Amino acid sequence: MRKKVVVLGAGIGGTSAAYELREVLGDEAEITVVSDTPWFHFVPSNPWVAVNWRKPDDIKVNLPQTFARFGISFSAAGAARIRPEENSVDLGDGSTLVYDYLVIATGPELAFDEIEGFGPGRNSYSICHVDHAAEMARKWEHFCADPGPIVVGAVQGASCFGPAYEFALLANTDLRKRRIRDRVPITFVTSEPYIGHLGLGGVGDTKGLLESILRDKDIRWITSARVDRFDSDKVVVSEVNADGGVGKVHELPSRLNMMIPAFRGVRCLFDENGKPIDGLANPRGFVLVDRHQQNPKYPNVFGVGVCVAIPPAEATPVPVGVPKTGYMIESMVTAVAQNIRDAMHGATPKKEASWNAVCLADFGNSGVAFVALPQIPPRNVNWAGKGYWVHLAKIAFEKYFLHKVRKGKSEPIYERVVMRLLGISKLRG
Repeated sequence: MRKKVVVLGAGIGGTSAAYELREVLGDEAEITVVSDTPWFHFVPSNPWVAVNWRKPDDIKVNLPQTFARFGISFSAAGAARIRPEENSVDLGDGSTLVYDYLVIATGPELAFDEIEGFGPGRNSYSICHVDHAAEMARKWEHFCADPGPIVVGAVQGASCFGPAYEFALLANTDLRKRRIRDRVPITFVTSEPYIGHLGLGGVGDTKGLLESILRDKDIRWITSARVDRFDSDKVVVSEVNADGGVGKVHELPSRLNMMIPAFRGVRCLFDENGKPIDGLANPRGFVLVDRHQQNPKYPNVFGVGVCVAIPPAEATPVPVGVPKTGYMIESMVTAVAQNIRDAMHGATPKKEASWNAVCLADFGNSGVAFVALPQIPPRNVNWAGKGYWVHLAKIAFEKYFLHKVRKGKSEPIYERVVMRLLGISKLRG
């Protein structure tokens, strides 16, 4: 009898997992992907969507049609609750899926509610989801017709900083093209202890590179920032000292806000009482895994991507999380696929993911790329560079990844494409 493998999530991690599991397991398994939407969207392109350099349809793939061509079942009902003791998942439509192996690749829930006035429909916008980015794009056109001050950045507890830098600098580029940059003061507000920390303690000279770029583009910044609230016309920010005390409170006038939120685990990782499922998730709701991406309590459950629990790189005055970049996610996927195959054959899982950080941050007419192998110091590779070539490299990568999703390819795009674009022949860390 064929084993049942369920993948929760259909982003970069979930779609990659489905294709790699299909290649590695072949006819030995039935693979079902569960998502809360029938669409894959390429999240790294959301900053482009937000300034109308892409349309949402440019970065989306219809999953029911695509997966069907490759023998992968799909449900857009979403996961309501995981029941690991019963090897089952309750879906949003009231049905239940039973599994032999479960891969959790849900991504995060966006914790907008943790700050007053924060998030879409309130007093700020987001680029964490394509629908949020599309809403931001509509607002962007209205804003450009009647411009004013902007606040951009990442709040306390955020673990994804690259898109914040991207949006600030893409906005700068777009405003200059429209010849209205002189009417838009931009302030970059971040929980990082210094510019270019990125949740990783910096990579290469990201501190110097990004400070220089922000200074050159007339973008002011506030670091170690705790956002207290978003009002309709301003953002209230406390600047936190090294000892945890508040050094200064800023009231920043703003006509438009785009801030990256903190993340937490999605609802299906919590029990009926609203508590994280014991042994499956940490208090924040992130999936607990060992070095084989395997949950210690439920060995037939594996975690991939942003939903995985990773401790902070270091203590900082304002909490910051560790980012999970695309290469790391693909590396996790490869480890999970091979470890599930080994478990199905009675062997002990032994494949470990390479937790490396690779990022391409596009600024419209330039950009910054960095490689950290491994992501937390000390490192074997600790490199950052900038130039127009980063802009071109990210465009190429977007095309390759969307091609991968549409054609059902299991190849690790970050290693085979991005590393070649960066001139690094082999990833080792």
